[in-house]
Amino acid sequence: MHEIALSPQEFELFRSYIYERVGIALSPQKTTLIKGRLNKRLHALGLSSFGAYYDYLVADTSGEELATFVSAISTNVTSFFRESAQWKWLESYMPQLVAAKTTKKLRIWSAGCSSGEEPYTILMFLQKMLHDFEAWDIKILATDISHKVLKHAMQGVYEPKQVEGLPASIIEGAFEKKLNAQGHYQISQALRQKVLFRHFNLVTDPFILNKPFDMIFCRNVMIYFDEPTRHDLIGRFTSILPKGAPLFLGSSESLTSHRESLKLLGSSIYQRL
Repeated sequence: MHEIALSPQEFELFRSYIYERVGIALSPQKTTLIKGRLNKRLHALGLSSFGAYYDYLVADTSGEELATFVSAISTNVTSFFRESAQWKWLESYMPQLVAAKTTKKLRIWSAGCSSGEEPYTILMFLQKMLHDFEAWDIKILATDISHKVLKHAMQGVYEPKQVEGLPASIIEGAFEKKLNAQGHYQISQALRQKVLFRHFNLVTDPFILNKPFDMIFCRNVMIYFDEPTRHDLIGRFTSILPKGAPLFLGSSESLTSHRESLKLLGSSIYQRL
């Protein structure tokens, strides 16, 4: 399979389009990455040039090819209970949150949920922390730009290697029995019903939300954004976080703005002031 060349002019077309549509800022240093990761896609589509692929990308009004492009140029690494320091902090925060509640209702947003490990981890964590978990009205909004990963997340099926390492008590409480000869696990229906999966573009889709969230997770998403895009997104997040509520970012992410409305607590955890 021969390698298809990517010209500077074609790179600029992609750079402008992707920035406008999803906020990802591509530097010229990403030319080799794009060319390498998308050559296979061009061959699969029977296209002979990146110019033809750009036309194909723009013409796809479903947004699926855009999601395919974004997935190809970004790194989708996730796992259950990722960022252990954040979960440890959350253990100490939960009694305070529960004590402040006037109703047994929790609303949490997992923004950029990928294949579902994050929203399901949130529920596993709450199962452990809330002795009357079943009495709580809990809803997790889990959003991503990719229909493909959302479909995977909704099914909640994971390979043994993705589940190994979890305590036996969590596996017993959160998963159905193994599904097949390969030993795949599925998140229990009771937990899956507590997650609302939705396709959502954090940069262009409006935040149509009437009530605030108790916490927001947006981890390892903004590393692909430039500072103006990050600034705008954080401003939108803070507008739907009540005073004292936490915002969780990825361990490699930090904020240089909104210091008047968010306080760093450590481990990329910010609290709404």
